Amino acid sequence: MKLDPSSRWSLSLRVNDPRNLKLKPVTKQIGIDLGITSLVTTSDGEKFANPKNLKKLHKKLRLAQKSLSRKTKGSNNYQKARLKVARIHAQIKDSRIDYTHKLTTQLIRENQTVVVEDLAVKNMVKNHKLAKAISDANWGELVRQLEYKAEWYGRQLIKIDRYFPSSKRCSNCGHVVEKLPLNIREWDCPECGTHHDRDINASINILRMGTRVGVRRKGTPTKKAAGLAVSVCGATVRPSGSKSQKAGAMLAQLLRRRKQKAPNSDVKESRAVTQVQRREDVNLYRTPNRIF
Repeated sequence: MKLDPSSRWSLSLRVNDPRNLKLKPVTKQIGIDLGITSLVTTSDGEKFANPKNLKKLHKKLRLAQKSLSRKTKGSNNYQKARLKVARIHAQIKDSRIDYTHKLTTQLIRENQTVVVEDLAVKNMVKNHKLAKAISDANWGELVRQLEYKAEWYGRQLIKIDRYFPSSKRCSNCGHVVEKLPLNIREWDCPECGTHHDRDINASINILRMGTRVGVRRKGTPTKKAAGLAVSVCGATVRPSGSKSQKAGAMLAQLLRRRKQKAPNSDVKESRAVTQVQRREDVNLYRTPNRIF
């Protein structure tokens, strides 16, 4: 039992549900790109609008907080103003959670496989210009609901590497442009001339990337392809010349050399003897009451 700041009581009960909620399998696969203007863009070309719940009630919330700041702390009028602010926050939260639940349930019911990006939302909100919009979009909660609903209903959720250039890669020829600022929502590929909508193109690339990696991993309904998304079909998915690409190539080369030149037993024994000798020397200098 819990009392929230808006003076609402909530009671939580834990029960065992024996029902089998798995749905009938379907063949449809979908990739989704999360955004701010359009909350979700699918690889089918469908866009789900961002309700922007905080923006709708921002003026009302600002006035309520301004009124609260003018009240004497601890007075009855202060408690009334505080309760008013808390109820506005609760209204924003409830409308956001309700929309997220309806959207995630629809995506899981209509598709057998859903592919998303493994976004680092905590790092993204460090951008103070976009922090409010990203927090209001509720990306982290949306992906979390997709995860457990995929397990409930027998669907498959695949996460691809967050560094995969989904927006900058042409879904027609595979060319990756060097720069693509956020204010450019449509662009033409310089190689094949195909016109792209930024979000739809990204969702198509996300679906293709996820299905390639998802074929290799069979098992749980929720699959994380972040570790396997570094190299696909012999080609790297990271931008050419990036530090992560060079580091990955150097690591692969180092592992290859270690496999070719594995140390024999004599070398291992010599290393062990050296370590024992070093320990004896250290213990010698640690002996108490010794005069040097």
